[in-house]
Amino acid sequence: METTAKYKPNVEITSNTETLAQRSIELFVDGAHKAINAKDAFYVAISGGHTPQRFFELLAEMPQANSLPWDKIQLFWVDERYVKPDSEWSNYKLAADTFLNKVAIPQVNIHRIPTEYEDFKAAASCYEQTIREAFGLNQNQIPEFDLIILGMGADGHTGSLFPNSYALFDTEDLATVVYIMDEDLDRITLTHPVLRAASHLIVLVSGREKADILKEVLTSGPDEVHYPIHALWPILDKVTWLVDKEAAKSL
Repeated sequence: METTAKYKPNVEITSNTETLAQRSIELFVDGAHKAINAKDAFYVAISGGHTPQRFFELLAEMPQANSLPWDKIQLFWVDERYVKPDSEWSNYKLAADTFLNKVAIPQVNIHRIPTEYEDFKAAASCYEQTIREAFGLNQNQIPEFDLIILGMGADGHTGSLFPNSYALFDTEDLATVVYIMDEDLDRITLTHPVLRAASHLIVLVSGREKADILKEVLTSGPDEVHYPIHALWPILDKVTWLVDKEAAKSL
């Protein structure tokens, strides 16, 4: 499942996690204004995890973000652990606690991944249907998000596309189930065709512990099975890597 890279990674190195978060806000606000001016709506998907937490907080704190026309913003999630929405492990809860309750976004514009179903596949299908309805898609169309915000794990995964998992090979669905071994939590994630269709993607990478994997990912030949984030290599011209100085130490 190797792909060929047509472009070089666009890497912006920031001095620390705070400036990384602030730069993320700039790109988010700019993307929102462009999309809303063009079509009166901004479709964005966010991820969970430690790195974007400060970015989420700044969405509520920084005037240029807080004052956005949130009624025109349609918010989705890239992936979610299969836990209750009020669980400390929930990506939705992280967003709710940091900014959702502090900005003027209507509840109907918040499209979380449903985790109430006993059947994981039914939950993934429900989320896919939510996406199709929000974008006005037919059965064969793929949504074009205006912005998708991603992170990268220490194993080179992004979203919940993990090395050697079936989800990497699912090109039929918009959202798919990820079964995790080793007592971790099962998940639902957007598939890589959805990621590739986005107008702009931001990959947030912070911390010294990511330095070696970041260098390996950026310098090795594309191999999506080994490093799932390499699924972005055919569309690197649409990807902005925001990396703090600690994560960039090996570059």
